[in-house]
Amino acid sequence: MNNILVTGANGQLGSEFREFEQAYPVYNFYFKGSKELDITNHIAVNNFVKSTNISVIINCAAYTAVDKAESDIELSSKLNHFAVENLAKIAKVRSIKLIHISTDYVFNGTNHIPYTESDNTNPQSVYGNTKLGGEQAMQKIAPTNSIIIRTSWVYSSFGKNFVKTMLRLASEKKELGVIVDQVGTPTYARDLAKAILNIIPKLENKDIEVYHFSNIGVCSWYDFAKAIFTYKEIDIKVNAIETSQYPTVAKRPFYSVLNKNRIEKKFQIEIPNWRDSLKECLQKL
Repeated sequence: MNNILVTGANGQLGSEFREFEQAYPVYNFYFKGSKELDITNHIAVNNFVKSTNISVIINCAAYTAVDKAESDIELSSKLNHFAVENLAKIAKVRSIKLIHISTDYVFNGTNHIPYTESDNTNPQSVYGNTKLGGEQAMQKIAPTNSIIIRTSWVYSSFGKNFVKTMLRLASEKKELGVIVDQVGTPTYARDLAKAILNIIPKLENKDIEVYHFSNIGVCSWYDFAKAIFTYKEIDIKVNAIETSQYPTVAKRPFYSVLNKNRIEKKFQIEIPNWRDSLKECLQKL
């Protein structure tokens, strides 16, 4: 049996893995949040994976407060960079598969065609820089049968995310302004979790491989919001605004579309369209 450690277990993606626990009896899951296991503590993590005979680590843990990270560089680096380095060292020594979740923020967001895994990285924020640091540390240590999956615009029926924020605001306001000049693809965390569980038995690589995963299709945040309200039959006026009208502390990528060809072909997975997955999530909500 595969004993799987899921870090960041209380976040959106970690919570989705819990939902699949009964559907995948071949896996024995250990779910750990930050208060239960400090993934920056080498001794604590090493002792845990040894005592439970962990064979796979899925690292969903991250510092994801993009704006706050600009002033909280130390904690962002600790969770997004050094924790990944720690997990990679343990995975290397103990021959554990490590699947690390990264982000589209490692790019500068100026492309006009979907980003491939081989495109040059150039993060524009502390969050992006620290996530790239984690990727580079893992690639340098290179535990076998381990991969990095970059994703974007993650949402779920769990935790805080754009979908739930829009539904909350719609209950409070009659009119909203949503950014129209940032383009990407939403990712339903449930789809990503399912893909990872199907990928695990197929992992066989010496050097770290990088893959992209989001749902299929392209939209702006404005399009995303409009779809949410349409599917929920919510009558609200949505105004398209530009990024300049809604300044944030951290710089956001204008273009975050990821090319998924590599992960689809390598692991023979089918990725749903973002609209279909949004409908599924909204039904759960």
